[in-house]
Amino acid sequence: MDFKQIIIAIAVLCGISLVIGIVLSIAEKVFRVDVNEKEILIRAELPGSNCGGCGYAGCDSCAKAIAEGKAPVSACPVGGTAVAKKIGAIMGEEVGDVERKVAFVKCSGSCDAKKTDYNYFGVQTCGYAAEMPDSSRFSCKHGCLGYGTCATVCDTDAIKVVDGKAVVDESLCIACGKCVKVCPHNLIEIVPAGTHYRVQCSSTSKGKDVMNACTSGCIGCSICAKNCPNDAIIFENNIAKIDYSKCSKCGTCVEKCPRKIIKVF
Repeated sequence: MDFKQIIIAIAVLCGISLVIGIVLSIAEKVFRVDVNEKEILIRAELPGSNCGGCGYAGCDSCAKAIAEGKAPVSACPVGGTAVAKKIGAIMGEEVGDVERKVAFVKCSGSCDAKKTDYNYFGVQTCGYAAEMPDSSRFSCKHGCLGYGTCATVCDTDAIKVVDGKAVVDESLCIACGKCVKVCPHNLIEIVPAGTHYRVQCSSTSKGKDVMNACTSGCIGCSICAKNCPNDAIIFENNIAKIDYSKCSKCGTCVEKCPRKIIKVF
C-alpha cells in the first residue's frame, strides 16, 4: 500500500467519524429527555419495594408523580413519616406526622364459624378455589378462603392463616397493598392503624342467609347504628360501615353488636 492509499483511508475514516458525530449530536437533541432533578432526589429516598401501594406502577412512577405535584409527598405508605419528611424537604413542604396504615381482613369466619357446602381438593390457592362453583366451598360466598395466597405475597410475613382465615400482624405490616391485589374476594383493605373499631365482615347477603352460612357474620340488624351516639355507622349492601370522621371510639357498637363482628384492634 502506497502513501496515497494511506492518506485516502485516513480521510475516509475521518469523514465517517465526522458524519457519525453529526448524527449522534442531532439524535441527542431530538431524543433528549429532560430529567427533573427533584424526581431523582425523591426516588433516592423511596424504599424501592415497587409494591404499588401508592397507587402507581412502582417507585419510579411515584417519584415522578410527586416531583410533578400530582401526588402528595406522603404518597409512599411503606416509607411513612420518615420518608415523607425527607421528600417534603426536597419539595419545600412542611410535613407533619403521617398516619400509619395497615392491612385489614374483613372476615371473622373461623373454621368453627363457617359452614361448608362441598369439599375442595384442587390447587391450594385462593385464586383457584375462587373459580369453583359459587366462588367458594363455604356457604358464605364472601369470606376468607383460607389458603393464604395473601400470606404468600407478603414480604414482611405480616399475614398468617390462623384457624381457617387470614390474620394480619399489624406490627409487621407496611401497608404495601400486595395482599389486597391477590385476594379474589376483595376482603382486604388498607386502613389507618388508628381505626381501632372495625367491622370484620364483608358479606352482603341478607341476615337470614348470613345466619345459615356463618355464626359470626353481620346480619344487618342495625342495632349498632341505632345505639351509636354519633351516627357514625351506616349500612351499605346489608353490611355495617363505620364513618371514622364521626367515630369517637366510645365502644358502644362493640358492646351492642349481637354477632360480635365489630371488634377492637
